[in-house]
Amino acid sequence: MPDLFARAGSLRSAYDAVDWAATPLGPVDDWSPALRAAVDLTLNTGFPITLLWGPEAVLVYNEAYVDVLAEKHPWALGRPAREVFAEAWDYVGGLHRQVMGDDEAVYIENALVPLVRYGFLGQAYYTFAYSPVHGADGAVEGVIDIVTETTAQVIVGRRLRLLTRLGDVLVSADRAEDVLPHALQVLAEATDDLAWAEVREAPSAFHNRDYVLEETAGDRVAWLPLGSGLGAPGSALVIGLHPLLPADTDYLGFLSLLASTIDQAIDRVRTREAERSLSEALQRSLLTAPPASAWADVAVRYQPAAEAAQVGGDWYDAFTLPDGTLTLVVGDVAGHDESAAAAMGQLRSLVRGIAYTGLGTPAAVLSALDSAMAGLAVGTVATALVAQARPAADGGIALTWASAGHPPPVLSDVDGAVLVEHVPDLLLGLDPAAVRTDHELAITPDATLLLYTDGLVERRGVPITDSLEWLRTVVGAAGRNADELCEHLLDSVGRVAGDDVALLVLRGR
Repeated sequence: MPDLFARAGSLRSAYDAVDWAATPLGPVDDWSPALRAAVDLTLNTGFPITLLWGPEAVLVYNEAYVDVLAEKHPWALGRPAREVFAEAWDYVGGLHRQVMGDDEAVYIENALVPLVRYGFLGQAYYTFAYSPVHGADGAVEGVIDIVTETTAQVIVGRRLRLLTRLGDVLVSADRAEDVLPHALQVLAEATDDLAWAEVREAPSAFHNRDYVLEETAGDRVAWLPLGSGLGAPGSALVIGLHPLLPADTDYLGFLSLLASTIDQAIDRVRTREAERSLSEALQRSLLTAPPASAWADVAVRYQPAAEAAQVGGDWYDAFTLPDGTLTLVVGDVAGHDESAAAAMGQLRSLVRGIAYTGLGTPAAVLSALDSAMAGLAVGTVATALVAQARPAADGGIALTWASAGHPPPVLSDVDGAVLVEHVPDLLLGLDPAAVRTDHELAITPDATLLLYTDGLVERRGVPITDSLEWLRTVVGAAGRNADELCEHLLDSVGRVAGDDVALLVLRGR
């Protein structure tokens, strides 16, 4: 009879050492043609293959399959799979019984089958192709299993996805105090890689080490330093190692990457916060207090956006010209960042300089501003409203004003509030030759005028007409002096506007 194990290669000695007669398969000479053909196929194939033969699922495998068994080889050869894979028999045995009973092949990709290898019960992933092997009578005698281990691919891919998700979540954090809660929430979902994660005070044992590994009562814990971005260098990311993952270089390197990603996010947010604070301080320094007037009360307020950067392009201004005319300005540069704040500073200074020269009416000031923006390559788009106020003979205020795409003023008196309707001219920064129009408004002694930027009225999902009607109602019911009206409006909007807000209220004395 031909030598059945002639192609066993390095496994030949292992095959010869097995007392096959003592196994459920019996003496080799008594093996069925189906078994002999299956063994021949197995030993002549370079892919990892094992047979699970008969009801006992006896293992007969080739050289390529040894990596699956690790130190269980050669002991596993000729033994029932229940003994060899006791730790995974619920899964492996279920597949064997399914194929034997249903007489149908089963293909499964990236199946998790925890196995004991090299003395450690760890995660292992495989793609299986289980197929029935039939005897001469057509009955299923055994199962042939072609195996591809995908452990490395699955774990590396999973960890890359976790690092990507962590980075995506943290990049949206605007405050340093939000980084750690968001990070821990992401890590809490990574149950295939981490047992748990939290932040603690770092042990003194770090001494510039990348990590400290601690093992107590079977629990393995990695301490990873979080740096100065926290403002507390003594903090550490503490991670419970997954019980089915070895604490090898790859695993610990991955944990260090998690800590580094968190650390970098904290540094980034801290830097951004410092830049915002500086920009906001600069912006507020530009938004000066209004001048004192014997015939008018002027109140101003600025509130930064709650949902974006803490700086933006909204501004107000009030100053007196040499002839005593009170000039009022509100404007809004597109954007909510340091660039918008810088552009706002430029436009505010330009308006002041142009208006103070006594160039002319508000429309002339806006036209000159548009020309200056084009000639100086300011490179932004903005809305603005410029008004010139003078005392009127009846004790009220005579107002001349012009608008470059700005929201309409609100005029309030004892009869309520109205929007001062007008057709707004073109925004600034689009066409320096755009026609600008002056408007006249008589403000009675008991009336109040509100100028504002669109952050006061623009809300997601709310039509602008509804928001303007809300504003008219609030202003009409206020019945307050200039400062009280400003505070009332900011309270009404909740001080959590999605855009920054500038307010200017004018009231005669």
